[in-house]
Amino acid sequence: MTEYIRNFCIIAHIDHGKSTLADRLLELTGTVPPEEMKKQILDDMDLEQERGITIKAHAIAMNYRARDGKDYVLNLIDTPGHVDFSYEVSRSLAACEGALLVVDAAQGVEAQTISNFYLALESDLKIIPVINKIDLPGAQIEATLAQVTELTGCSRDEVLLVSAKLGTGVEKVLEAVVQKIPPSSGDSRAPLRALIFDSTYDSYRGAVAFIRLFDGELKIGDKICFMSSGKIFEAHEVGILKLKRIKQDRLQAGGVGYLICGAKDVRDMKVGDTITMFRNRAAQPLPGYREVKPMVFSGLYPVNSDDYPELRDSLERLRLNDSSFTFVPETSVALGFGYRCGFLGLLHMEIVQERLEREYGLSIINTVPTVAYRATTTDGKTLSVDSPAAFPNPGHHFRIEEPFIRGQIITP
Repeated sequence: MTEYIRNFCIIAHIDHGKSTLADRLLELTGTVPPEEMKKQILDDMDLEQERGITIKAHAIAMNYRARDGKDYVLNLIDTPGHVDFSYEVSRSLAACEGALLVVDAAQGVEAQTISNFYLALESDLKIIPVINKIDLPGAQIEATLAQVTELTGCSRDEVLLVSAKLGTGVEKVLEAVVQKIPPSSGDSRAPLRALIFDSTYDSYRGAVAFIRLFDGELKIGDKICFMSSGKIFEAHEVGILKLKRIKQDRLQAGGVGYLICGAKDVRDMKVGDTITMFRNRAAQPLPGYREVKPMVFSGLYPVNSDDYPELRDSLERLRLNDSSFTFVPETSVALGFGYRCGFLGLLHMEIVQERLEREYGLSIINTVPTVAYRATTTDGKTLSVDSPAAFPNPGHHFRIEEPFIRGQIITP
């Protein structure tokens, strides 16, 4: 029953304690046995653990008996923290009804606190402000309270004070999720509409989609259609997400879970796409879908030219788990054969390069990152140019334009 389901996420600036708070919630609800508990348990990549950032979104279902004596299912949809992954954050927010806005008591409100708060407001989410790290010697609780109430417009009584590290006040967070976040909505009798908010690749089962059902229900054997690409598959397995995937007979409106349908490529499961039935199709897809567009371009070349085939295979395999970067072959007089890659931003570029070196044992040279320029030639053609070699001849171009941002600077 949807009245006992709560779908929520945790949003915060980097290093404000989002992953630690998620750990405490999992611990308090008994979702993870004490012997399996470790720091930042939802951040399962080595890079995430080392850098203390969330790179890939995760979802996990928690069972919680509230003080009113009723049992609730709390679906926590974890989100990446960095601005490079803001589209994934927006899709995770679209799968939720509420958000915990976490602010570090020592740092106060920072840039991504504000941008993620506005993203959550645009998604019409119920926001629960949480001030974390109140145990730190440098905690400025009064000053941070003033900043949070000014940003969110809530009263001081509505702000929860917690220490995720020590577990102080975390039960109040669970109660606030149950009491303040609206129950999950959806009509089980309507045609199926499910949002893909993330996907991953399983070497045995193919691409796995993480989905939130808004309408209808999805069961094993259903013939389904992806609305943006028009591709048709059959649901081989559906289920809910704990630390591992747990198979179920069906998923119903309002729920969060996973879908395996025999798709061989994560690119078939685009984040933000809507899944519907092949026969009884929904009239409209869920709003907000767009193609992910690379913003930063750089050439990747193997240090040893004999490793070129290995670089190609590694890029193909890595794209199975991260469909948001692009690559095309290119050659350089100095560096030989390599690939021109497009990334969401500089952090994304760094992460991909580091994963290639660690997970696939490659030694890579990368060229200076550039943005895509727009060149208009003397005969009126417009070209998108993302590498110096592709620039038109000086005599042939009439105008070169570069992208800029419209920014808003907020200072204390």
